[in-house]
Amino acid sequence: MVQTDICIIGAGPIGLFAVFEAGLLRMRCHLVDVLPQVGGQLSEIYPKKPIYDIPGFPEILAGDLVDNLMKQIAPFKPGFTLGEKVSGLSKSDDGIFTVETSEGTRIRAKAVVIAGGLGCFEPRKPEIDGLDHFEGNGVLYFVKDPDRFKNKRLVIGGGGDSALDWTIHLASLAERVTLIHRNETFRGAPDSAQKVFDLAREGKIDLLLKTQLKRVGGNGRLTSVSCVDAQQNEHVIEADYLIPLYGLSPRLGPIAEWGLTIDKNAIAVDTFDYSTNVPGIYAIGDINTYPGKLKLILSGFHEAALMAQSAFKYVYPDQKLSFKYTTVNGIHGF
Repeated sequence: MVQTDICIIGAGPIGLFAVFEAGLLRMRCHLVDVLPQVGGQLSEIYPKKPIYDIPGFPEILAGDLVDNLMKQIAPFKPGFTLGEKVSGLSKSDDGIFTVETSEGTRIRAKAVVIAGGLGCFEPRKPEIDGLDHFEGNGVLYFVKDPDRFKNKRLVIGGGGDSALDWTIHLASLAERVTLIHRNETFRGAPDSAQKVFDLAREGKIDLLLKTQLKRVGGNGRLTSVSCVDAQQNEHVIEADYLIPLYGLSPRLGPIAEWGLTIDKNAIAVDTFDYSTNVPGIYAIGDINTYPGKLKLILSGFHEAALMAQSAFKYVYPDQKLSFKYTTVNGIHGF
């Protein structure tokens, strides 16, 4: 049995930073994650993806950000249960929560913070002919190792930040990158969109707008991708890899059975402190929703800071909260 102040479900970047904010207030944390390593999507899906919107870092690789967060929280000695799925949650008469995992691990905590990103997630797959036959043999939904695409012909599908960022990043590595998007404007950051337009204008990538993926071809391994433009003309592109980047479909799993207010596969929270409708349970990061929500790591860091202030009052109702700036007091572990 693990005893702690806060049990954090999810060891992604937001869950890790929550340890830091709680640690500043002398609260111990234990994190649980179904993945065998910390970092969430940053480690599992795109550890080599550059991130551009972390304050103080014009550019940082996702994996490096995770490493830095682990160094930042080291003084607070958090506990970890990795590779185990949360299967149950209960609350005893004394107000203590018990979080149970699929492997029988039990964590008793005074408060619970759900920082599970998108929960159990899977890639959104385009409805194109033959796609499933080439999964793992030319069709990939995540970019874990960019070096595998060196001198290869890539087709990327999508119009969000991931599609734009990987197009930019791989343009100088691959033999040729073709970005296919069904609209003529992008959903991603305007600066990234402009970089993609510039690359296309300079002839460094091929950009096909108002175009839809149609089918894939090959003999056991992908060799071509077909698409259809707005005039219904079909184009065949020789390709070694197709990377459809259309986002992830969230699956809350057992969390959906905990009596929390759910809105479109996300947990509704009060933006005063990111508490849920169940006292003592908070939700931060991509798994929560509220008016004006932005699914950014930056926003999740902000949510973690406010959550920790409120959680302290919940965990230690008889103690006075004294907030002090780290620039004055430094960082002190346990």
